[in-house]
Parts: sequence; C-alpha cells; structure tokens
Amino acid sequence: MRYAAILLLFLLVNTTGGWAQSTLNGTIRDSLTQKPLELASVFLANTTYGASTNASGQFTIKNVPAGPYDLIVSYVGYQLFKRRITVGNGAQPLELLLTPSAQQLKGVTVRPNPNRESDYQKFAETFLGRTSFSRQCRIRNPDAVLVAFDAEQNQLTASSPTFVQVDNDALGYRVKYYGLEFTLNFKQQYVSFYGWPVFEEMTPRRNKQRQRWLTNREKAYRGSLTHFLKSVRDNDLAQQGFLVRKLRIVPNPRFARTDSLRKALLRARRNQALTAAEMDSIDRWVKMPPNFSMLYMAERPIDSLRRAEFTPKRVYLRFSDYLQVSYLREAPDPLYQPARPFGAPPGPVARPIRQISLLTLTQPEVEILPNGQLVEPLAVLTDEYWAFEKMGELLPLDYQPPPSTTPR
Repeated sequence: MRYAAILLLFLLVNTTGGWAQSTLNGTIRDSLTQKPLELASVFLANTTYGASTNASGQFTIKNVPAGPYDLIVSYVGYQLFKRRITVGNGAQPLELLLTPSAQQLKGVTVRPNPNRESDYQKFAETFLGRTSFSRQCRIRNPDAVLVAFDAEQNQLTASSPTFVQVDNDALGYRVKYYGLEFTLNFKQQYVSFYGWPVFEEMTPRRNKQRQRWLTNREKAYRGSLTHFLKSVRDNDLAQQGFLVRKLRIVPNPRFARTDSLRKALLRARRNQALTAAEMDSIDRWVKMPPNFSMLYMAERPIDSLRRAEFTPKRVYLRFSDYLQVSYLREAPDPLYQPARPFGAPPGPVARPIRQISLLTLTQPEVEILPNGQLVEPLAVLTDEYWAFEKMGELLPLDYQPPPSTTPR
C-alpha cells in the first residue's frame, strides 16, 4: 500500500551546532523517599550523549555542544522523565526527581503482550521502512511493543511502556526509542510516529565494517530533509545538489461536477443493472483523479523559501503550496517505488533517476537551526522519497558529515 501523504514525526532535540561545549552533571532521586537511584539511564534525546548514574545517583555527560535539548531519564519502575533544557557554557548541575510508576505503587502483574502476529508485522515493516538500509534493521525486543487495530477507524496503533530497541547494521547504531506513539491509518492513508530516540555506537567487528558504516551514514545524510534544511539556512542549495520547484495541488473541476453521477453509477453496479457500456463508463469515472498537480518549472529563488534575520542570525522556512525538492547527486534506493502522480494515465510509473520529495508546511513559518533541525519538527509534512526513508536512515543530531567535495 502506498500512502498519498506520509507524515513522519520525531520529537527531535534541537542543537545549535555551535562550538561551545559544556558538562552536564546531576543527581537522580526517588521523588517520595529522596533515595538516590543507581543505574538510571540519562540521555539527550536523538543524540549519542548519555550516561548512567552511580551508587549515589550521580551522572556526568561531557563535551555537550551548547543549545536546547530534551533531557530524558529512564529507570525501571518509574515514569519516564522528560525536561527541555538549554546547555550553556560551563558545568550545569541538575537535581532530578523520578516518580514511581502506577505499576510499582499498585503491584500490577505484567502480562504477556497479546499482539496479533499480522498486526505486529505490519507495524514493524512500516516503522523500520522498506529501504535497503531498513532491511538491515532489527527490533530486538518485540515483546516491548503493544499493537492494537481499531476496525471502526481502520487504524493500527503501537506504543511501548519502556522502549523499542532497533539495531541498525547498515549505519552501526543501536537505537533505543522511548515514548513511542505510532499510528498507521489505512482509511486516510498516512503514518506518523514520534518519541525520544537515543543512539549508541555499535562496535565494528573489523575496520572494513567501520568504513562501511561511515560511508552509509554519509549516504543517509546526503539528500535528506536535514541536509536540505541546512542548505536552505546556509543559502547554498545549488552547491549542495538540490533543485527546488513550486508544486500546486488543484481540484479537478470535472471530477466535482460528475461526482454525483459516479456515485449513482456505482449504486447501479451494486444492483447489477448495468450494460457493458455503462460498466465502461464507471471505470472512466472511477479512474478520474479528484485533483491535479501543477509543477512550475522555474527554480525557486531562495527568498521564496525562507525569511532571514541577521542580528542575530535567524532563518525561518517559509513558502506557500508545496515544494518539489530534487536531489541531483544520488539515484533513489533500488527498492523505491514512486507513487502515481495526480492525473497520471494508467500504466507503469516511470522510475525517477533522482531523489524527488514533496514538502509542505502546517504553519506559516518555522525556524531552522544551524544544524538543519527545526525548532518545531511537527511544522512540516513530507511525501514521496523523504516519506520512503525511515529508521534505516535515521541519524543522531550530533552526526557531522564530512566536508563537501567537488560536486558530482
């Protein structure tokens, strides 16, 4: 099944990309007894920065770049702790209190997960993705995922009371995805999921594997939404290999005028009171698209994509309608199957030779930070190639690509 508009959401940490670095340290305690909690996991979401507490409940995270982060603390028997913090210069001691979970207070017995195998497989396939890199990802704790299907809503949902661990052997990361909230809506044809992932570098078995991971990480970054947004902020789209055009989705007036007739014909077909000619007519109405896409061939000027302030420098993504974003330096993944465009005639869809994505805003504008992240990640919707890429291409926000070389 191909989703016409796929929404992929992460609650991302927003780092400034500055050079200043700091040390985070603090103590984790029980909110009721004030007892220090040993071996609590403390991390900055969507990065590789993290630590565990010692016997005194203390932790230290060194060399953290300045900027805003989501600080997450996980400990068995306690509610997941979340706090937005801003890292500045110098040491920043924190005193954090964890609340016992309801299961711990009431002594609730944890029962086996009653997931249906087919529901879980659909979740796993959609969550991990269908790319070549996604095929090298594995969920290591499937029993931690709770999947449910609502027949009335025609919707599959999934969550986890702890975390979902994904080992990505394509990029060399072990990802623990906390607070998962996943929705796959078959009726409205969209998928969304969000949470707080933390990354751990896997240990390569040999240097050849390490080099493969480095190569694949750069491949996952080049042409990604993060790469594109950073290029918009830095005003070097063409130098980075991006071509941006405006796309409008407009209603098909003929479809609107004939919709009532189409419905009448379909009712007649259910009653089996149609001639062969009338059946052919139904087929034509059914195939008529409700919308058409209009692509403007001129490349969009940078001022139509962003609003910039220079004292201090702040850049906002801002545009109307849709953007068609082509990445010209890399072919699509061999497993990518493009969707049929609005209004396209029946038959096979031509395979693109470039990575082509669609982007639209859910609000008038959103700030882009220096590392290519958005202050509000939920402000954008992606479709086509960016919607195709999922966990297989997910990188931590502290990933630094090698310097760009001569354009390919």
